[in-house]
Amino acid sequence: MTTPDTKRPRPGAGILKTALRRNAGAVAGGTVLMGLYQAGETAFPIALGLIVEHALRHRSLGALGLSVAALAVIITTVSLSWRFGMRVLQKANTTEAHRWRVRVAACGLQPVARDVDLKSGEVLTIATEDADQTADIVEVVPLLVSSLVAVVVASVALGLADLRLGLLVIVGTVAILSILSVMSRRIGSSTQEQQARVARAGAKVADLITGLRPLHGFGGNHAAFHSYRKVSTEAKHQAVTVARVNGVYAGVALGLNAVLAAAVTLTAGWLAYEGRITIGELVMAVGLAQFIMEPLKLFSEMPKYVMMARASAERMALVLSAPPLTAPGEERPAPGGDLEIDGVSYGSLDGLTFRVRAGEFLAIAPYQPRAAADLASVLAANVPPEAYGGVVRVSGRALTELSVEALREHMLVNPYDGEIFAGSLRTNIDPAGTSRMVPEAVEASLLTDVVALHPEGLDHGVRDRGANLSGGQRQRLSLARALATDSDVLVLHDPTTAVDAVTEQLIARNIAKLRVGRTTVVITSSPALLDAADRVLVLDDGAVTADDTHRHLLATDEEYCRAVAR
Repeated sequence: MTTPDTKRPRPGAGILKTALRRNAGAVAGGTVLMGLYQAGETAFPIALGLIVEHALRHRSLGALGLSVAALAVIITTVSLSWRFGMRVLQKANTTEAHRWRVRVAACGLQPVARDVDLKSGEVLTIATEDADQTADIVEVVPLLVSSLVAVVVASVALGLADLRLGLLVIVGTVAILSILSVMSRRIGSSTQEQQARVARAGAKVADLITGLRPLHGFGGNHAAFHSYRKVSTEAKHQAVTVARVNGVYAGVALGLNAVLAAAVTLTAGWLAYEGRITIGELVMAVGLAQFIMEPLKLFSEMPKYVMMARASAERMALVLSAPPLTAPGEERPAPGGDLEIDGVSYGSLDGLTFRVRAGEFLAIAPYQPRAAADLASVLAANVPPEAYGGVVRVSGRALTELSVEALREHMLVNPYDGEIFAGSLRTNIDPAGTSRMVPEAVEASLLTDVVALHPEGLDHGVRDRGANLSGGQRQRLSLARALATDSDVLVLHDPTTAVDAVTEQLIARNIAKLRVGRTTVVITSSPALLDAADRVLVLDDGAVTADDTHRHLLATDEEYCRAVAR
């Protein structure tokens, strides 16, 4: 789970700082361009006031022409700076959101400590909505600074006309931001709770889809629907709360900004009436009072977006800061494929000890299904080393010494319930598109009949979770994917429980033939696979009670015969 630029712990503030630091160039460039835009917008009413003042005093067509040219320059500056500034910021925003989506997805795919309650549906929401809202900080900061520039320029211009006008804008802006900053905190906490409820709803959907077939089987789909409806309703109520808070915030911000603009306009009119400012300065003041509504609105909205980005960043930190299942080592297993289980005690396993020689085809016949599941979990490194006793060694090295990537490349543990993904037969067998063993794997798993049924062959479309395949076809597709990896050590857990006896017999022979010279361990009670193995270990009460060939055990061990005979 750890990556070079991911440090633990990574709180929300740290994530936002990382986003800004990583896009420092775009943020600086965008700030300059958007500052030019806001300065140009502010300069427009100032220029109008100066033109009126100049026209009343000098009445010169040449001066009027220069004034119009100056307005044209201002308008051009406003147009181009907005266009290129937003282009720079939106590109940086989109790129940064993509980076966080990839990072969250990468971390979400790695096993984490069991006390971290993060479900796949929650990770999905965090990797999409929260990543997007976090990346908004790249746009928010430049817009915040540029709107501040507009307020400062307007305050200075009004202050030059009359100090009271400038002070009115400054004091009014500070008062507005003070009020809205308090309200923005409520928005941040409400948004964080909304995202959490939406994530829980997403997790519920993922769980229901995973168990859709069993639910239909015993008629539990109606109860499941009501369970999801309850969670979704909670998310809806929270969304309404957030919308209500946002509405109040927007209404208060708009009202306060309008009050300030009206105050500036009325004060300027009173000063003009008293003769303390000129007509040109009055035109400028009225123009700025109208213009300042936009940057003030933008300026007052920014705290809300900062709090929303912070709330989403805090949720991303749940994934990025989640402790790994185990601290991986840095070593790589040596070439070869010997596997040693030395005194492993975990769950139903009790001091389990055995060794698989490199290139051997070993079958393990567990009398208790729980023992099979526990052994598969330990071998797959889904159990932290401190949670079990004993040592597992791969090519002479303990699992704790190996990096996760190196272990996965060297040894594959294929679960009995391997997932099938939406795509095609080919992309399910070879997701990375790098295997040279796809034809052999298809033939060995007897997936050839499925390929031959469809004109597209291996490019035949597969629906999500293999919805358009039978149970046996899904299992053979999962087996083909495992065989196509051609890993040094392959561990298969009940790979043929959903196929008929004849097919199972052929698959067993094919696996033994294809895996010659490669270490293969099959945890199964299938007579066909047990017979194809070089030797069989009998696992009873978490320990090895017999070690022999399948046929000799059938002839000499009545309990074994009863356990595996079909």
